[in-house]
Order: sequence, then structure tokens, then C-alpha cells
Amino acid sequence: MSEFEQKVLKLLEEINSKLDKILKAESTVGSTASTVSVSSTPSTTVKPSAVVEKQEEEAKLEEKPPVEGRRVCPECGGTAFNAVEDKTQVLHQMGGVKIYAKKYVCRSCGHEM
Repeated sequence: MSEFEQKVLKLLEEINSKLDKILKAESTVGSTASTVSVSSTPSTTVKPSAVVEKQEEEAKLEEKPPVEGRRVCPECGGTAFNAVEDKTQVLHQMGGVKIYAKKYVCRSCGHEM
């Protein structure tokens, strides 16, 4: 690792340790408040880094389709498509020649994407 990367890593570790201390302090304050209140549910502490990792994993799952690199039909789950010009969307026109957008039609069920 370069010197810059090592400095950044050290700073991140310091931030993580400070956040852990804050969470521990809040959990002790929360536990004393929970003993006073009627609620008997214990408060659980979660590391901020674990929360961030979970959010990143959820974002990755939302962005990527289940099968990478292939189109998947939302109706039947097929992966075979015909590329057809979409005459409703003109992308460019020059000298009377029109270039249309493409749409994909599933070969199995006929669903258009």
C-alpha cells in the first residue's frame, strides 16, 4: 500500500473506534433509561461499518439483475430476445435517414422490453 492509503486507513480506523465508543456510551445511557422505563427489550448495538456494508450489499442487489450480462424476461424468465426497431422513438435523423431505438421482444412469450 502507498503511504497515502496507509494514512487514510489509519484515519478510518480511528473514526470507527470513536464511533464504537459513542455507541457504547449511548447503549449505557439507553440501558439505564430502559431500566427506569417499563419496556424490557434490551438495546442492541450494531457497528456502523456493519450497517454500511449491509446498505452497500442491498444497493448492489437492487442495481444488478439476477443473471449478469444477459437480459432476462420479467414475465417468463427467458433469455432469448429479438431486437426490433422501435418506430416510436427516433434517436437521430440526418438527410432523411432516421435511426430508431431498439426494443427487445422475448421469443418465448412476446413480452416487449
